[in-house]
Amino acid sequence: MSRTGHVAQSAAERRARADYTGGVYGSMLAASVVVGAGGTLDHFPRVELVLLLLLTGVAFWIAHVHAQLFGARLAQRRLNRRTVLEVCREEWPIVNAAIPPATAVAISPLLGLDVPGALWLALFVAVAGQVGWSVAAARRAGASRRLMVTTASVNLVLGLLIISFKIYLTH
Repeated sequence: MSRTGHVAQSAAERRARADYTGGVYGSMLAASVVVGAGGTLDHFPRVELVLLLLLTGVAFWIAHVHAQLFGARLAQRRLNRRTVLEVCREEWPIVNAAIPPATAVAISPLLGLDVPGALWLALFVAVAGQVGWSVAAARRAGASRRLMVTTASVNLVLGLLIISFKIYLTH
């Protein structure tokens, strides 16, 4: 392979690794879980919300892995251990995206926040994660500053839309 072919392959590999779709999706999922959970938590709301965020992330990760393995991937490759592990790794950002909002809920008592305050903190952390994942993906893929600003803006608007749902549903 020529040096040019190697450079092109490296750029293609870099773009493939820059797919943080799962992180953006997982952050939106976490924000939606927070909105849906608001006001319905029982005796240990923080523990329940932390578990709900993490377990929902894991459940959606499994669903995405299953869809990848038995959807398009199965038609393209033989199903083997390497393929399964590769798909599990590629979809892991869905779970990673649930960790910051769950951590925000877990540490909220240290910040003096009541349960509604913890919910708002988790929601803002999830939206910030959504914007952050999209910018990281664009940057790693070699996108221009303009495209990074565009993707950040689109994801911020989507996050604000989720926040507006919470405001509308709680008032």
